[in-house]
Amino acid sequence: MSALASKIGVKKACEVLNVSRSRIYREGQPQAEPKPRPTPSHGLSPVEKATVREMLNSERFMDQAPRQVYAALLDEGNYLCHWRTMYRILQAHGEVCERRLIRRHPTYKKPELLAQAPNEVWSWDITWLRGAQKLQKYPLYTVLDIFSRYVVGWMIAEEESSDLAKQLIAETARKQGIQPDQLTLHADNGSPMRGKPLSQLLVDLGVTQSHSRPHTSDDNPFSEAQFKTMKYRPDYPDRFASMDDARTWARRFFAWYNYDHYHSGLNLMTPASVHYGEADAIQQQRQSVMSAAFETYPARFRRGFPMVKGAPTAVYINPPKPAENLA
Repeated sequence: MSALASKIGVKKACEVLNVSRSRIYREGQPQAEPKPRPTPSHGLSPVEKATVREMLNSERFMDQAPRQVYAALLDEGNYLCHWRTMYRILQAHGEVCERRLIRRHPTYKKPELLAQAPNEVWSWDITWLRGAQKLQKYPLYTVLDIFSRYVVGWMIAEEESSDLAKQLIAETARKQGIQPDQLTLHADNGSPMRGKPLSQLLVDLGVTQSHSRPHTSDDNPFSEAQFKTMKYRPDYPDRFASMDDARTWARRFFAWYNYDHYHSGLNLMTPASVHYGEADAIQQQRQSVMSAAFETYPARFRRGFPMVKGAPTAVYINPPKPAENLA
């Protein structure tokens, strides 16, 4: 710019470059250092400022805004300074922030559970079945093995409570032969799940407790999926005439779900076949059928020889993220 201005003048150079002349003159002048702000004659002395700051940060006023402190002191006949001055004193020390005692939401750890065999991790939850009358509902307690998706225990009661959950879990653990330190029981954060009767039972049985994070249904996906399968059955009624009617229907449903339902999450095995160790034999039998079909109709298998998948060997609740490749 300076080289061009020396040849054709500043005005023409600015017109060519589309630059304001005032900008050139302004940038060419040395910037004056800002003058320090004079201290008002009526301003607070350093000692008075320290007194105000000490008052604001005292145990009595540490969680109150300067306006509140200012008003409270006035009612007591004590005037230190205006509340705006209080803010300036706090700002000078980097203390202008949220002073109220507000609720801090704790950080909840994401549950990460792994099951590599039946009876290693159970998931349980409660859903409601609608009764014949308005607002009448029956709680259905369901305990599910996440590895096999087998419903190991269920109960329909008149209410939800930790005592009833204790009875169900105790009887289910007895039937499945659960040993100490063998099982992890996962549930959400409802009062029956965290109640003292159930918690004490799990301690006595040597069962590890696991809970979902609040308002995070994805932390209990297997129970939620099982409830959806149940309520989307064609014969699932809109309402049950009575509790006995609900139990009769649930008994048929769980028999079908455990022994006749080809579960997509189990590569079309039934929950009972996986839970009781029959999945390998079923996989071999299916493989024989597919091998014979391939020999008879090879053109139908465009991707080559078919391989029948068996049941999953590992089932997670919130699988851990793979470690980042730092290389």
